[in-house]
Amino acid sequence: MQLYLPIADLPVNVFLVLAMGAAVGFVSGMFGIGGGFLMTPLLIFIGITPAVAVASVASHIAASSFSGALTYWRRRAIDPALASVLLCGGVTGTALGVWTFTQLRALGQLDLMIALSYVVLLTTVGSLMFSEGLRALMRTRRGAVPPRRTHNWIHGLPLKMRFKRSKIYLSVIPVVIIGIVIGFIGAVMGIGGGFILVPIMIYILRVPTSTVVGTSMVLTLVTMLFATMLHAVTNHLVDAVLALILMVGGVTGAQFGARAGQKIRGEQLRLLLGLLILSVGVRFAVELVIRPEDLFTIRELGVSG
Repeated sequence: MQLYLPIADLPVNVFLVLAMGAAVGFVSGMFGIGGGFLMTPLLIFIGITPAVAVASVASHIAASSFSGALTYWRRRAIDPALASVLLCGGVTGTALGVWTFTQLRALGQLDLMIALSYVVLLTTVGSLMFSEGLRALMRTRRGAVPPRRTHNWIHGLPLKMRFKRSKIYLSVIPVVIIGIVIGFIGAVMGIGGGFILVPIMIYILRVPTSTVVGTSMVLTLVTMLFATMLHAVTNHLVDAVLALILMVGGVTGAQFGARAGQKIRGEQLRLLLGLLILSVGVRFAVELVIRPEDLFTIRELGVSG
């Protein structure tokens, strides 16, 4: 069944978009990520301009994150204090990201920046996560003891705060900075940033895995909700019809994904997530090289000649 999208200015198959939303929502719930790194490229591949895809996907990420965060909240797997500090930076970064998005669009460089950012970010992060997950899986099969995590220079920074739920004593400086970076990237690229935030919190901040996923989803939920409102008010690029279809599928898929994620071991999750991220990055690179006209159309809304 075809449905016309008023802002995207093209007809789409409702069942295809609904299935995409459900599949990405499932991935979001399973890995504790927003899923925008997967949904935004998928929308671009079916003909939606990058600007509309980024602005509209933010609402889908928020809906999927809300569904997943609710599940983790019931399990007391969210650190409210850590989430609050992350949000202090996340909201600031989101506002800065939307401003940058608007400026790049005015200069006519937005589509190129989005495409290149996806290729660089996804291939780099995907490769690192896949290799680390593979090493962890090999260590587990050999029965080797994983290397002991020691504190780094970040844990020596001032302005420390005790995060009781995560049982860590950490400076708020790196936490706020990380929130700013995640919020900025999310607003510009239409991604929740969970696939970056989760490894950073585990390997750099030393946050226990028991609270990482749920806390990450809270940051994703608030920043993406804020980004949706800013994009709608400043750029008028949020396609409400597209967003609604994606949200219906995303909320449903996230519930099943959160349950499935509890049944898979940590190193297997990291390996699968790394492979998924790397695959999307490679696919985007291939599209950029072979068929750039499919990624860069001149149907940029609100801009002429």
